Amino acid sequence: MNTQPATERAPEAQKFRKSRAAAETSRRSAFARMHNPVAPKKEHHLVLQVNTNDPAAMNLTLNNAANVTEYYRGIGEKVKIEVITFGPGLHMLRDDTSPVKARIEEMALSSPEVSFKACANTQERMQKAENKSIPIIKGADVVKSGVVRVMELQEKGWAYVKP
Repeated sequence: MNTQPATERAPEAQKFRKSRAAAETSRRSAFARMHNPVAPKKEHHLVLQVNTNDPAAMNLTLNNAANVTEYYRGIGEKVKIEVITFGPGLHMLRDDTSPVKARIEEMALSSPEVSFKACANTQERMQKAENKSIPIIKGADVVKSGVVRVMELQEKGWAYVKP
């Protein structure tokens, strides 16, 4: 028989009840994880920068985008990729001068994870220099500043690669 007054035993009993409740919560949580194999999938983000009018660099960028997309599809994870062009790299997305236009059009259909952005500042400078409208490939979006777009995405945690 316990000779301690009930008021002195109360804190011990309360500790025991809390400990038992915590153990039960932990057990239920582990059981739920075991029987719910669908965990939220991580979404990856990649910025690919093109700022040179070099077909080899443009093709390398498209190869990188395709390889990254294929990798994450293969392991069942999501990925978003933005190819951002500015300066001489805008030729990649120019409808009239792109050496990789066919690949971009094909990728736009087969890889919705990949998007293409053209710098409006560069487009405007090229229009003035060439005294004509500079058409952008169908499916590419125009952003005010390619450099600012890269910065904004990096500030949000996107990985950055310049092939």
